[in-house]
Amino acid sequence: MRLLETYKAQAGEFLKVCHQLSRLMYVTGHGGNAAWKLGPNLMLITPTQMNKGDITLEDLVFLDLDGNKLEGTRRPTGETPMYVNFFKSRPDAVSVVHCHPPYSNAFAITRGRNLLMRPFFPETITEVGPVPVVPYGEPLTQRLADNFNPFLRKYNAFLMENHGLVILSPRDITWCMMTVELLEMTAVSLTAAAPLGGLKEISRADVGRLDNIMEKRGLPMFGAPGTNRSLVDLYFGDGSEAGRGDAEAHPLSVAAGAT
Repeated sequence: MRLLETYKAQAGEFLKVCHQLSRLMYVTGHGGNAAWKLGPNLMLITPTQMNKGDITLEDLVFLDLDGNKLEGTRRPTGETPMYVNFFKSRPDAVSVVHCHPPYSNAFAITRGRNLLMRPFFPETITEVGPVPVVPYGEPLTQRLADNFNPFLRKYNAFLMENHGLVILSPRDITWCMMTVELLEMTAVSLTAAAPLGGLKEISRADVGRLDNIMEKRGLPMFGAPGTNRSLVDLYFGDGSEAGRGDAEAHPLSVAAGAT
């Protein structure tokens, strides 16, 4: 039996996410891609050089975790090395979405403070986590995939410098897409708030209390299992402000003493 028939339900869910990315204009042209690990050595991935709004079930590609094609009439995305790296480096990862949502992407091209590393909304803190900037690497290359390595164990969401957003999840592709939307709305709020004055972070103590929410909702801690002990570690521990840049250069200043 064909893999597409065996995994028909998952393929339909995956296709829905592809079309949603296009409808929301989080991808344009041939941009963006996604992958879903369906088994210990099986991933479903988007084809190369296709608008995500035009993809059909027959266009989807099945690969093993080394990137070898198992089924599909099209070639897989050229970012396949990046996905192979994700799934091998983070065995807990199940789904990945790479896209270019405009407000989140604004933080990938600014020289100053990366405010997506900071705690502003409970939902973003508990479902997305901090979002570091991964240094620029030429698209479709192993170098780009390798640039993620210093960040992969600690975080689940990443801005690729001058490129786009990547979010990986220990849950299915639909959940991964929901976190993309959540982060984008957070970025919209941050940029909308900028003209109104200094931004207010959630305090260290209140971030610590959000660990209770994660436990109640069954949300896994970000990063590879066992890497981060708590949300406070992520947002306020050593190295937690990596990727923030020069606060004085950024138009979105944080209110003094908010943390």
